[in-house]
Amino acid sequence: MFHDVIWKTLFTLQRLLAIFLFLALWEALPRFGFVDPFFLPPLSHVIQAIIKMAQTGELFQHLAISLRRTLTGFTLGLLVSVSLGLLIGWFSRVERFADPLLQAFRQTSALALFPVFILFFGIGEMSKAAIIFWGVQWPILLNTISGVKNVDPLLIKSARSMGASQLVIFRKVVLPAALPSIFTGARLGATSAILLLIAAEMVGAKAGLGFLIFDAQQKFQIPRMYAAILLMSVIGYFANYTLVRLEKKYTAWKEELRPGN
Repeated sequence: MFHDVIWKTLFTLQRLLAIFLFLALWEALPRFGFVDPFFLPPLSHVIQAIIKMAQTGELFQHLAISLRRTLTGFTLGLLVSVSLGLLIGWFSRVERFADPLLQAFRQTSALALFPVFILFFGIGEMSKAAIIFWGVQWPILLNTISGVKNVDPLLIKSARSMGASQLVIFRKVVLPAALPSIFTGARLGATSAILLLIAAEMVGAKAGLGFLIFDAQQKFQIPRMYAAILLMSVIGYFANYTLVRLEKKYTAWKEELRPGN
Protein backbone atom coordinates (compact mmCIF):
# COMPACT_ATOMS: atom_id res chain seq x y z
CA MET A 1 0.00 0.00 0.00
CA PHE A 2 2.76 2.44 0.96
CA HIS A 3 4.74 1.59 -2.18
CA ASP A 4 1.65 2.22 -4.33
CA VAL A 5 1.27 5.70 -2.84
CA ILE A 6 4.94 6.48 -3.54
CA TRP A 7 4.69 5.30 -7.15
CA LYS A 8 1.50 7.30 -7.74
CA THR A 9 3.14 10.42 -6.28
CA LEU A 10 6.24 9.99 -8.46
CA PHE A 11 4.07 9.42 -11.53
CA THR A 12 2.09 12.59 -10.82
CA LEU A 13 5.26 14.63 -10.31
CA GLN A 14 6.68 13.27 -13.57
CA ARG A 15 3.57 14.37 -15.45
CA LEU A 16 3.74 17.85 -13.88
CA LEU A 17 7.48 18.28 -14.51
CA ALA A 18 7.02 19.86 -17.95
CA ILE A 19 4.58 22.40 -16.48
CA PHE A 20 6.98 23.30 -13.66
CA LEU A 21 9.83 23.77 -16.15
CA PHE A 22 7.67 25.98 -18.34
CA LEU A 23 6.64 28.16 -15.38
CA ALA A 24 10.25 28.40 -14.19
CA LEU A 25 11.36 29.56 -17.66
CA TRP A 26 8.52 32.07 -17.71
CA GLU A 27 9.83 33.57 -14.47
CA ALA A 28 13.52 33.45 -15.41
CA LEU A 29 13.62 34.65 -19.04
CA PRO A 30 12.26 38.19 -18.44
CA ARG A 31 14.15 38.59 -15.15
CA PHE A 32 17.53 37.82 -16.74
CA GLY A 33 16.89 39.96 -19.82
CA PHE A 34 16.37 37.21 -22.40
CA VAL A 35 12.89 38.60 -23.11
CA ASP A 36 11.61 42.16 -22.81
CA PRO A 37 9.66 42.25 -19.49
CA PHE A 38 7.18 44.70 -21.01
CA PHE A 39 6.00 42.10 -23.53
CA LEU A 40 6.40 39.09 -21.22
CA PRO A 41 6.37 40.04 -17.52
CA PRO A 42 7.67 37.48 -15.02
CA LEU A 43 5.19 34.91 -13.77
CA SER A 44 5.33 36.42 -10.28
CA HIS A 45 4.00 39.73 -11.65
CA VAL A 46 1.15 37.91 -13.36
CA ILE A 47 0.28 36.10 -10.13
CA GLN A 48 0.34 39.44 -8.30
CA ALA A 49 -2.15 40.78 -10.86
CA ILE A 50 -4.40 37.76 -10.23
CA ILE A 51 -4.23 38.30 -6.46
CA LYS A 52 -5.00 42.00 -6.82
CA MET A 53 -8.03 41.33 -9.03
CA ALA A 54 -9.21 38.64 -6.59
CA GLN A 55 -8.96 41.06 -3.68
CA THR A 56 -11.09 43.66 -5.46
CA GLY A 57 -13.62 41.01 -6.58
CA GLU A 58 -13.11 41.87 -10.25
CA LEU A 59 -11.60 38.45 -11.00
CA PHE A 60 -14.58 36.49 -9.67
CA GLN A 61 -17.00 38.65 -11.65
CA HIS A 62 -15.23 37.97 -14.95
CA LEU A 63 -14.69 34.32 -14.08
CA ALA A 64 -18.33 33.69 -13.13
CA ILE A 65 -19.63 35.29 -16.33
CA SER A 66 -17.24 33.32 -18.55
CA LEU A 67 -18.04 30.03 -16.81
CA ARG A 68 -21.78 30.65 -17.14
CA ARG A 69 -21.50 31.35 -20.86
CA THR A 70 -19.25 28.35 -21.45
CA LEU A 71 -21.39 25.93 -19.46
CA THR A 72 -24.59 27.13 -21.15
CA GLY A 73 -23.25 26.68 -24.68
CA PHE A 74 -21.42 23.44 -23.88
CA THR A 75 -24.37 21.83 -22.08
CA LEU A 76 -26.79 22.69 -24.88
CA GLY A 77 -24.32 21.42 -27.47
CA LEU A 78 -23.74 18.20 -25.53
CA LEU A 79 -27.43 17.41 -25.08
CA VAL A 80 -28.40 18.16 -28.68
CA SER A 81 -25.36 16.54 -30.28
CA VAL A 82 -25.44 13.31 -28.29
CA SER A 83 -29.17 12.90 -28.94
CA LEU A 84 -28.81 13.56 -32.67
CA GLY A 85 -25.65 11.46 -32.90
CA LEU A 86 -27.31 8.43 -31.33
CA LEU A 87 -30.30 8.84 -33.62
CA ILE A 88 -28.26 9.27 -36.79
CA GLY A 89 -25.79 6.52 -35.93
CA TRP A 90 -28.48 3.96 -35.04
CA PHE A 91 -30.99 4.58 -37.84
CA SER A 92 -29.49 4.38 -41.33
CA ARG A 93 -32.50 6.13 -42.92
CA VAL A 94 -32.00 9.14 -40.66
CA GLU A 95 -28.31 9.19 -41.59
CA ARG A 96 -29.04 9.17 -45.32
CA PHE A 97 -31.48 12.04 -44.87
CA ALA A 98 -29.38 14.20 -42.54
CA ASP A 99 -25.81 13.55 -43.67
CA PRO A 100 -25.70 15.95 -46.70
CA LEU A 101 -26.97 18.82 -44.55
CA LEU A 102 -24.58 18.00 -41.71
CA GLN A 103 -21.61 17.84 -44.07
CA ALA A 104 -22.52 21.28 -45.44
CA PHE A 105 -23.00 22.90 -42.03
CA ARG A 106 -19.92 21.42 -40.38
CA GLN A 107 -17.67 23.14 -42.93
CA THR A 108 -18.94 26.55 -41.84
CA SER A 109 -16.69 28.23 -39.28
CA ALA A 110 -18.35 29.30 -36.05
CA LEU A 111 -16.39 32.56 -36.11
CA ALA A 112 -17.62 33.28 -39.63
CA LEU A 113 -21.20 32.91 -38.37
CA PHE A 114 -20.70 35.15 -35.34
CA PRO A 115 -22.04 38.27 -37.16
CA VAL A 116 -25.13 36.23 -38.07
CA PHE A 117 -25.67 35.25 -34.44
CA ILE A 118 -25.35 38.91 -33.44
CA LEU A 119 -27.96 39.89 -36.05
CA PHE A 120 -30.42 37.31 -34.76
CA PHE A 121 -29.71 37.40 -31.01
CA GLY A 122 -28.08 40.80 -30.46
CA ILE A 123 -24.84 41.36 -28.56
CA GLY A 124 -26.15 39.92 -25.29
CA GLU A 125 -25.75 36.50 -23.72
CA MET A 126 -27.74 34.60 -26.35
CA SER A 127 -25.30 35.29 -29.19
CA LYS A 128 -22.32 34.17 -27.11
CA ALA A 129 -24.04 30.97 -26.01
CA ALA A 130 -25.12 30.35 -29.61
CA ILE A 131 -21.61 30.58 -31.07
CA ILE A 132 -20.26 28.25 -28.36
CA PHE A 133 -23.14 25.84 -29.02
CA TRP A 134 -22.42 25.86 -32.75
CA GLY A 135 -18.72 25.16 -32.34
CA VAL A 136 -19.15 22.56 -29.60
CA GLN A 137 -21.75 20.40 -31.28
CA TRP A 138 -19.74 19.20 -34.29
CA PRO A 139 -16.94 17.22 -32.60
CA ILE A 140 -19.46 15.71 -30.17
CA LEU A 141 -21.97 14.89 -32.91
CA LEU A 142 -19.46 13.30 -35.28
CA ASN A 143 -17.77 11.28 -32.53
CA THR A 144 -21.14 10.07 -31.24
CA ILE A 145 -22.17 8.92 -34.72
CA SER A 146 -18.82 7.19 -35.18
CA GLY A 147 -19.09 5.51 -31.77
CA VAL A 148 -22.55 4.10 -32.52
CA LYS A 149 -21.64 2.90 -36.02
CA ASN A 150 -18.44 1.20 -34.84
CA VAL A 151 -20.05 -0.94 -32.14
CA ASP A 152 -18.91 -4.56 -32.57
CA PRO A 153 -21.67 -6.31 -34.63
CA LEU A 154 -21.02 -9.54 -32.71
CA LEU A 155 -22.20 -7.85 -29.50
CA ILE A 156 -25.46 -6.81 -31.16
CA LYS A 157 -26.00 -10.27 -32.72
CA SER A 158 -25.33 -11.94 -29.38
CA ALA A 159 -27.87 -9.73 -27.65
CA ARG A 160 -30.46 -10.42 -30.34
CA SER A 161 -29.85 -14.17 -30.12
CA MET A 162 -30.73 -13.96 -26.41
CA GLY A 163 -34.05 -12.31 -27.24
CA ALA A 164 -33.17 -8.72 -26.31
CA SER A 165 -35.41 -6.03 -27.75
CA GLN A 166 -34.13 -3.14 -29.83
CA LEU A 167 -34.49 -0.78 -26.86
CA VAL A 168 -32.56 -3.11 -24.55
CA ILE A 169 -29.81 -3.57 -27.15
CA PHE A 170 -29.54 0.19 -27.55
CA ARG A 171 -29.40 0.85 -23.78
CA LYS A 172 -27.27 -2.10 -22.71
CA VAL A 173 -24.97 -2.63 -25.69
CA VAL A 174 -24.80 0.30 -28.11
CA LEU A 175 -24.78 3.22 -25.66
CA PRO A 176 -22.07 1.79 -23.33
CA ALA A 177 -19.90 0.82 -26.31
CA ALA A 178 -20.23 4.32 -27.80
CA LEU A 179 -19.38 6.14 -24.54
CA PRO A 180 -15.58 6.30 -25.10
CA SER A 181 -16.12 8.00 -28.46
CA ILE A 182 -18.72 10.35 -26.96
CA PHE A 183 -16.30 11.41 -24.23
CA THR A 184 -13.60 12.03 -26.84
CA GLY A 185 -15.98 14.34 -28.66
CA ALA A 186 -16.89 16.06 -25.39
CA ARG A 187 -13.22 16.76 -24.63
CA LEU A 188 -12.71 18.23 -28.11
CA GLY A 189 -15.92 20.22 -27.68
CA ALA A 190 -14.76 21.62 -24.34
CA THR A 191 -11.58 22.88 -25.99
CA SER A 192 -13.62 24.50 -28.77
CA ALA A 193 -15.94 26.09 -26.18
CA ILE A 194 -13.08 27.91 -24.45
CA LEU A 195 -11.53 29.11 -27.71
CA LEU A 196 -14.87 30.40 -28.99
CA LEU A 197 -15.63 32.04 -25.65
CA ILE A 198 -12.50 34.18 -25.94
CA ALA A 199 -13.45 35.28 -29.45
CA ALA A 200 -17.08 35.95 -28.47
CA GLU A 201 -16.15 38.02 -25.41
CA MET A 202 -13.76 40.18 -27.38
CA VAL A 203 -16.69 41.50 -29.44
CA GLY A 204 -19.64 43.23 -27.82
CA ALA A 205 -18.93 42.15 -24.24
CA LYS A 206 -18.45 44.22 -21.10
CA ALA A 207 -17.28 41.40 -18.82
CA GLY A 208 -15.67 37.98 -18.98
CA LEU A 209 -12.11 36.70 -19.31
CA GLY A 210 -12.08 37.27 -23.07
CA PHE A 211 -13.14 40.87 -22.53
CA LEU A 212 -10.46 41.19 -19.83
CA ILE A 213 -7.78 40.00 -22.27
CA PHE A 214 -8.87 42.47 -24.93
CA ASP A 215 -9.37 45.37 -22.51
CA ALA A 216 -6.00 44.83 -20.81
CA GLN A 217 -4.23 44.63 -24.18
CA GLN A 218 -5.85 47.88 -25.32
CA LYS A 219 -4.75 49.62 -22.10
CA PHE A 220 -1.27 48.04 -22.13
CA GLN A 221 -1.96 46.36 -18.79
CA ILE A 222 0.16 43.41 -19.80
CA PRO A 223 0.25 41.48 -16.47
CA ARG A 224 -3.57 41.58 -16.34
CA MET A 225 -3.73 40.30 -19.92
CA TYR A 226 -1.47 37.34 -19.14
CA ALA A 227 -3.42 36.73 -15.92
CA ALA A 228 -6.62 36.26 -17.92
CA ILE A 229 -4.82 34.02 -20.46
CA LEU A 230 -3.40 31.90 -17.63
CA LEU A 231 -6.82 31.54 -16.03
CA MET A 232 -8.28 30.42 -19.36
CA SER A 233 -5.60 27.74 -19.57
CA VAL A 234 -6.37 26.58 -16.03
CA ILE A 235 -10.08 26.35 -16.84
CA GLY A 236 -9.31 24.29 -19.94
CA TYR A 237 -7.04 21.98 -17.96
CA PHE A 238 -9.64 21.32 -15.27
CA ALA A 239 -12.40 20.83 -17.84
CA ASN A 240 -10.33 18.19 -19.61
CA TYR A 241 -9.35 16.58 -16.28
CA THR A 242 -12.99 16.39 -15.19
CA LEU A 243 -14.07 14.75 -18.45
CA VAL A 244 -11.19 12.25 -18.27
CA ARG A 245 -12.21 11.29 -14.72
CA LEU A 246 -15.83 10.89 -15.78
CA GLU A 247 -14.77 8.75 -18.73
CA LYS A 248 -12.74 6.47 -16.49
CA LYS A 249 -15.69 6.16 -14.11
CA TYR A 250 -18.30 5.30 -16.73
CA THR A 251 -16.07 3.20 -18.99
CA ALA A 252 -14.30 1.18 -16.31
CA TRP A 253 -15.06 -1.97 -18.33
CA LYS A 254 -12.37 -0.93 -20.83
CA GLU A 255 -9.68 -1.55 -18.21
CA GLU A 256 -11.02 -5.05 -17.62
CA LEU A 257 -10.84 -5.87 -21.33
CA ARG A 258 -7.21 -4.82 -21.77
CA PRO A 259 -4.68 -7.61 -22.39
CA GLY A 260 -3.05 -8.81 -19.19
CA ASN A 261 -5.97 -7.85 -16.91
